Amino acid sequence: MSKTEPLTDPASTISTHAETIDAHVGKRIRLRRTLLGLSQEKLGEALGVTFQQIQKYERGTNRVGASRLYDIATALDVPISFFFDDMLNPATGITTTGFAETRKPFGAPPPPSAPVPPAPSTQAMADEQDLLARKETLDLVRAYYQIPDKALRQKMLDLIQSMARPNTAG
Repeated sequence: MSKTEPLTDPASTISTHAETIDAHVGKRIRLRRTLLGLSQEKLGEALGVTFQQIQKYERGTNRVGASRLYDIATALDVPISFFFDDMLNPATGITTTGFAETRKPFGAPPPPSAPVPPAPSTQAMADEQDLLARKETLDLVRAYYQIPDKALRQKMLDLIQSMARPNTAG
């Protein structure tokens, strides 16, 4: 009698992977909502759902459908790809930085060889998460998005970025 490997259910692997994605999307919804200073109730009102439903999306308990994700992206003023940024690919161990930009179209030939940038370290990702969790960061982002004029917001961003760069002249 031969010894056989235990069978694994491919559906359970797919389910676990989907749950991981649902949880990641939920975390990104929560991140953007809090950066904008929106309550779950306010976001729910904008979408026509209850705050409990928003809670379930953010926890990854309920899956966000495509049309609902589109509505959430519109309400939070981000591209849909925002919800997939910083997602770890379990097969490669690489974290995505721009989901839409890193995916090749179906049937496309492989891209020409280019140097692959190193994946960010776990410590670098943790430092970035700490930075995003700071009250000062949240206050700055909220104030920024309270500026109603998009052109003025861009000028403020340019000003802050110019002040943050080291002075290379002289």
